[in-house]
Amino acid sequence: MLRWLRWAFLAALAVALVTLALANRGLVTLRLMPDEAGSFLGLQWSLELPLFLVIFAGILLGLLIGFVWEWLREARLRSAASQTARDKARLERELARVSADAPEPRDEVLALLEQPGRAR
Repeated sequence: MLRWLRWAFLAALAVALVTLALANRGLVTLRLMPDEAGSFLGLQWSLELPLFLVIFAGILLGLLIGFVWEWLREARLRSAASQTARDKARLERELARVSADAPEPRDEVLALLEQPGRAR
């Protein structure tokens, strides 16, 4: 059921994106700087692209910036998680070492009964 829902969502998204692309096929000019500043500085770079490519590139750039921002924001959490994992592994090794060195725990009542010279 969930698989079909996912495929239906992806199909609807694909139809919406294709519709958006077909409705915005007109060319737009992208300039690095405004005309006056570009002519003053000698940087009159421009590029003509279909509008839907500009829209899709803006969406992808926004997603990329969001992913990088979130990755940087969570660096502290990843660091704490790796430190916790190292501490856990260290404590488990220490527990195994201590458990191997310690004698078997015995029940006090059984120890009293097993004492030599005690009548049964």
